[in-house]
Amino acid sequence: MICGVHFVKQRKTPALYVPHRWNQPVKTIQTQVINLAAKLDTFTEHWSPRTVGLFNGHDLMVVKVKGEFVWHSHADTDDFFLVLNGVLKVEMRDHTVELKAGEMYVVPKGVEHRTVAKEEAHLLLIEPTGTPNTGNANTAAARTAA
Repeated sequence: MICGVHFVKQRKTPALYVPHRWNQPVKTIQTQVINLAAKLDTFTEHWSPRTVGLFNGHDLMVVKVKGEFVWHSHADTDDFFLVLNGVLKVEMRDHTVELKAGEMYVVPKGVEHRTVAKEEAHLLLIEPTGTPNTGNANTAAARTAA
């Protein structure tokens, strides 16, 4: 342990474990290449983001989505979506944006929105560490590492 941080080996890939806010499971920071498709293959649940790394105080997450998410907003942060596979609609009260694989969109902070995917889509999300996915810590999905 160095300065309260544990260095461990995981699948022959060095990793750094850092405690997560709100007493959530610890985070893993990979120090080598991260294969997003392989991380997505480790789970089947929809709307349950998995942290794959940290970047300047932000969580790098992959998530599988299908159906409609709840209407919500984030008062203190923008919401970043990058579609890796499939099609995602980002609905705001006054317009809708449709994203295909390789496209991204940022919802400005404070804008109420929801995401919709008719078929399963895979996303990369980047959010400040500890940002609740519903905009409300009481209703947010628990963050886990992939």
